[in-house]
Amino acid sequence: MSETLSPEMLAEQARKAYGEEAFEQAAQQFAAAAEAFLASGRPLDAAEMRNNSSVAWVQAGRPQEALEAAEGTPEIFAEAGDVRRAGLAWGNLGSALEGLKRWQEAAEAYAQAAVLLEEAGDREARVAVLQALSAVQLRLNEPMDALIAMQQAVDEQPRSLKRGLLKRLLKMPFRLLGGG
Repeated sequence: MSETLSPEMLAEQARKAYGEEAFEQAAQQFAAAAEAFLASGRPLDAAEMRNNSSVAWVQAGRPQEALEAAEGTPEIFAEAGDVRRAGLAWGNLGSALEGLKRWQEAAEAYAQAAVLLEEAGDREARVAVLQALSAVQLRLNEPMDALIAMQQAVDEQPRSLKRGLLKRLLKMPFRLLGGG
């Protein structure tokens, strides 16, 4: 049946399954869409579908499959000059590595994602990546690095009373250490 469906139709079915929280089905359908896009000479769309598959695998609690789906996609986007999607792909790799408890590799992937997303101007995605990086750095027993990453995430968020309070709280450890 899937042989007759266009890559776009396969992708739409996958998005529908994801929306219904049928994550394993969505991951498999995104992978099928990736193959179909690749077969039709659209490698960037294929890489996008592989990243979507990775996200769905993470949601399904299967980080190894998520890692396999996303591997190599940052380079595909970087070669095409798509900084934003390269950053998102690094974030997806970080998420999969975090699920595998490969903390150092996850931190490195998240850090790369943060740099690229800043370059691309995607503040919302960068905030999410910096928050994930901060959590991983805590697991690595790097509390100061975790604070710095969280401070950067807060700095990226729109101004609000809550943001202002959080920003002051995050500066306390630096003041206590004589650094700010």
